[in-house]
Amino acid sequence: MHVKKGDKVQVLSGKDKGKQGTVLAAFPKKERVLVEGVNIVKKHQKPSQDNPQGGILEKEAPIHVSNVLPIDPKSGEPTRVGYEERDGKKVRIAKKSGEALDK
Repeated sequence: MHVKKGDKVQVLSGKDKGKQGTVLAAFPKKERVLVEGVNIVKKHQKPSQDNPQGGILEKEAPIHVSNVLPIDPKSGEPTRVGYEERDGKKVRIAKKSGEALDK
């Protein structure tokens, strides 16, 4: 996958198009990512030991990885991802600026 946990990404399509957020979790087998503040759904929660009140909770739902692009660290715009070998390690690079996306 071209994004990892902790990456700053922008949503390309859907109801949250244009929103930016951080990847909270990545699910490579399902090809989905959980982005902070994006694709908010309402979940009806029954009262339980942890949550005696119950009620309707709002939380993020995963979106398909093809609908997000990482933000270029130099320009702040969404960019495609390339791969290069630097110092013997395979690193992700931003196609627009050539900057490394990995810390």
